[in-house]
Amino acid sequence: MTDAPALEARQVRRSLPLGDQRIEILRGIDLVIQPGESVALMGPSGSGKSTLLGILAGLDHPTEGHVLVDGIDITDMPESRLAVVRNAKIGMVFQAFNLIPTLTAQENVEVPLYVGNHPGSAAERARQMLDLVGLAHRTGHKPNQLSGGEQQRVAIARALATDPAIVIADEPTGNLDAHTGDLILQLLADLRARLGTTYLIATHDQRIAARAERTLTIVDGLLENHQAPR
Repeated sequence: MTDAPALEARQVRRSLPLGDQRIEILRGIDLVIQPGESVALMGPSGSGKSTLLGILAGLDHPTEGHVLVDGIDITDMPESRLAVVRNAKIGMVFQAFNLIPTLTAQENVEVPLYVGNHPGSAAERARQMLDLVGLAHRTGHKPNQLSGGEQQRVAIARALATDPAIVIADEPTGNLDAHTGDLILQLLADLRARLGTTYLIATHDQRIAARAERTLTIVDGLLENHQAPR
């Protein structure tokens, strides 16, 4: 880790062609997330939230501006290099879990450890991470043998496996019932306390946002209510 922000966006813009015009989706986004912070990103449908999340995660490119992850400018990076940086620096947790159905829980957590250079045994690291999320007894189970909450725990273990600079979670409780969702949020909080994990959590749920240190709200491609850390 460096002393740089975990994640930084500088005047990020994104537009798409529509006939002979261009539609502005993001209209100049500036944000800084420091190591160890927990930040919620809220916004109504069509606000640009998903587009911004994709750009911050290195899955899409801005039309203008720059994105830096742990001090590394990923904006114009070639895909081969970007894949390595994304693997090492960004952990992703999705609403739909995105586990590989033919692999066991342990094998799913091992997957990112085979990209780039990671010290030690991938299998041992995967077992450690599953133990950390309370699934040491489920290492050999495949996703269809796990509950939704357990699948999301595997996804969180996978996101943390490479010790990333930031974990970006897109509606991480969206496919879970309220009780299970609360357990996942508590797990994320516990892991942050133990590991110092940095989170950016996109959500439409005010209860989830209330657990974060601060909330960024995107409306019509611009950030509003940029609260200072409490």
